[in-house]
Amino acid sequence: MAIDANIRASDTRSQSGAASRPAVLAPELQHAQRPSTGLWRDAARRLARDRAAMVGLLVVFMLAVIAILAPVIVPYDPNDQSFRIKLEPPSAEHWLGTDEFGRDIFSRILIGARVALGVGIVPVLMALTVGVTLGLISGYYGGWIDQIVMRVIDVMLAFPWLLLAIGIMAILGAGIQNVVIAVAIVYIPAFARIVRGSVLSIKEKEYIEAARAMGQPTRRIIVRHVLANAWAPIIVLSTLSIGQAIIYAAGLSFIGLGTQPPDADWGVMLTSGREYLRDAPWLGFFPGLAILITVLAFNLFGDGLRDALDPRLR
Repeated sequence: MAIDANIRASDTRSQSGAASRPAVLAPELQHAQRPSTGLWRDAARRLARDRAAMVGLLVVFMLAVIAILAPVIVPYDPNDQSFRIKLEPPSAEHWLGTDEFGRDIFSRILIGARVALGVGIVPVLMALTVGVTLGLISGYYGGWIDQIVMRVIDVMLAFPWLLLAIGIMAILGAGIQNVVIAVAIVYIPAFARIVRGSVLSIKEKEYIEAARAMGQPTRRIIVRHVLANAWAPIIVLSTLSIGQAIIYAAGLSFIGLGTQPPDADWGVMLTSGREYLRDAPWLGFFPGLAILITVLAFNLFGDGLRDALDPRLR
C-alpha cells in the first residue's frame, strides 16, 4: 500500500510538472503576440519632445487637409485659361501669379497637393504590401526561397531608380497611374530587404521557439509573432519613403512621363516654369517650393520617428 501511494504521488507530481510547463512558455508567447506597449509609449513620448518632428507632422497634417479640401477652397478653376492675364506676377488677385495660359498658380498648387500626396502614399503602401510579404517569406523560410527572392531583389537594386522607373514606364506607357505602379516597384526591394533582416534576427528569439514548441501554425507565428515585432523599422522606412516617392513622381512628370497636361501637377508645373526662368520665375519657384516643403516635412517626421523607435535610446 505504501508503494502504491508513492507511485500515485509520483504520477501526480509528474502531471503537475507537465501541466506547469506551458505556463512557463506563456509569458514568452504573450510578449510575442503583443509588441511591448512600453516601446510604443516611450517612443511616443520621445517623438512628442522632438520639435522638428512635430513641425514636420504639423505640416503633413496641413497638407492632408489642403489636399482633401482643395476642390472647395481653390479661388479659381485650376484649368481655366485666360490669355489676357497670362504671366501675371503675384498680386492681390492672383497670390502666386498666373502661368503662360493665364491659369492661377495658387489654385493649381492646391490641386497639385492631392496628386503629390497620392503619388507619395499609394506607391509606398503598394511597395510595403509586396515587399513585407516577400521579406517575411524569404527571411523565415530561408533556403532556396531566400536565394531566389534575394537574387531578384539584387537585380532590381542594380539599376538606378530613374532607369528602372523609365524602363517600367516604357512598358506601361505615360500616365499618373503608371507612375504609381513604377514608383511602387522601385521601392519593393527596400522593404523586402529591411523586413528580411528583421525576420532573421527575430525568428531565433525564445518566444518564437516557444510558439513552435506549442505547435502553433507557421502562418500564425509569422503574422502574430514575427511581423508584430518587426513593425518599427517598417513604419520608419514608410514615412521616409513618402517624401522620396513624391520627388520620384515629380521627376517622372518633369520629363513628360507622369501627369499629362492640362492636369495640375507640381512636376508638370516645373517643366513649364523652366522655359520662363528669366521672364516669369514664379512659374517654377512656387511648385518647387511646394515640393521642398512637403518632402522636408515628411523627412523631419521620419527622422524623428526613427530616433524615437531606436532601441539604443530606451
